[in-house]
Amino acid sequence: MAAPADRPEPTNGLSYSGDPGTFDEVFTPGGEVRPLYAGLLAEMDAGRLREIQAGMQEELAERGVEFGPPHSRAPFGVDAFPRIFPADLWADLELGLIQRVKALNAFLDDIYSGRRVIRAGVVPARILDEAMHYEPLMEKVDLPVVAQVAGPDLVRGADGGFSVLEDNLRTPSGLAYASVGRKVLEKAYEGAGLHPRPYESTFDLLGQAIRAADPSGRGDPSAALLTDGPISSAWFEHQELGRRLGIPLVSPGDLHPSGGVLMADVDGAQREVQVLYNRSSTERLTLPGDRVTPVGELLVEPILAGNLAVVNSFGTGVADDKAVHCYVDELIGFYLDEEPLLTNAKSYDLGNAEHREMVLGRLDELVVKPRWTFGGQDIVIGPRTPPEQLEKLAATIRRSPERFIAQEMVMLSTHPTIFGGELSPRHIDLRPYVMTIGDEVKVAPEALTRYARNAGEMIVSSARGGGAKDTWILES
Repeated sequence: MAAPADRPEPTNGLSYSGDPGTFDEVFTPGGEVRPLYAGLLAEMDAGRLREIQAGMQEELAERGVEFGPPHSRAPFGVDAFPRIFPADLWADLELGLIQRVKALNAFLDDIYSGRRVIRAGVVPARILDEAMHYEPLMEKVDLPVVAQVAGPDLVRGADGGFSVLEDNLRTPSGLAYASVGRKVLEKAYEGAGLHPRPYESTFDLLGQAIRAADPSGRGDPSAALLTDGPISSAWFEHQELGRRLGIPLVSPGDLHPSGGVLMADVDGAQREVQVLYNRSSTERLTLPGDRVTPVGELLVEPILAGNLAVVNSFGTGVADDKAVHCYVDELIGFYLDEEPLLTNAKSYDLGNAEHREMVLGRLDELVVKPRWTFGGQDIVIGPRTPPEQLEKLAATIRRSPERFIAQEMVMLSTHPTIFGGELSPRHIDLRPYVMTIGDEVKVAPEALTRYARNAGEMIVSSARGGGAKDTWILES
């Protein structure tokens, strides 16, 4: 790819041209290398990039680092050009993430008990009435409803500032994929003089969060990871987490309640499970009409008896509702009496008539999302959608406004990404991992940077064919 005349070639014969109107993580608008990346780029040239990329993917394939359903499972794609965060920027993000997760967990505790936030008018009652993942059964449980693992999706806009697109409090994935290429990349770029933080303590933090959920309060529970098994797209991750945490993987067929406790068949022997780390696709214990899900039939009795805690708790999905997301800045003020350090991308609850009419007049400028989907499903990017499709969307919103939210368009930042041994811009986001360990909230020393598969594409979900970058959080 030829660089524009006003943009010099970065180094070693590599050329690069970013997307106009976006913040590029590596190059300034004038084409100069940001100082943070100078050492890394000095280690690169086109032939070497091909070699590093091929070698890393070969190693990941040998290790079985795969993603996707069984019929289309493929080696997980990791780009060999890592993303870098300086220590001071990461420290600022940590403060905002901790504040945000504290407020969201306070919201979860409140809505399953006193509902002060509803009585105060901070969040409309209709949002809870409509919430797909509200779990009425959790009102009867003495244990708190907690998102021990949160994986918010952060984006960087054209001004270089960060905001939050989604909060991901049900079963955020990607933690075991975030640093799978680290050893290869550290060796390949050792001449750059960069020192990313070790990521291994992430699994220690996760283990602490699981132990702190012990319903007995002793902090040494018998724990297991609930998985759908090899049919899961993230089967590699489930196996890796089980290995790292030292806990067995169980499927629903391995479980049965007995006398108010949950028993599991592990290696041919029966053992009690006191904390279940839920990584299955089941997100509900109950369904409308007082029905119980198949997994609920196994877990409800031990949960109600106070003998089983689930990480993340069933019922956390109500805080994942995109309509609730519209009010998180207000939740921070209500529960913590603080100004948000890390704010939402400006979001609009279309159940609000005033917001709805404004959005209907600006559909060609905004992004519209269904409240209850994930993985980039059914998102409509107004500026990139034909007028006739926007007219159909407007009619759907008028019929069922409670099903949607809208957000101001954020031009996601770009990062040079390797295609054919050359650098090409791809839009990216960031998924850090925030652990709630009893009363403490900590941010893991690793994060997953995801990039869109195609040039110019704004949806970066792995389910849509996107890949990942190793995220280097520098020691100092």
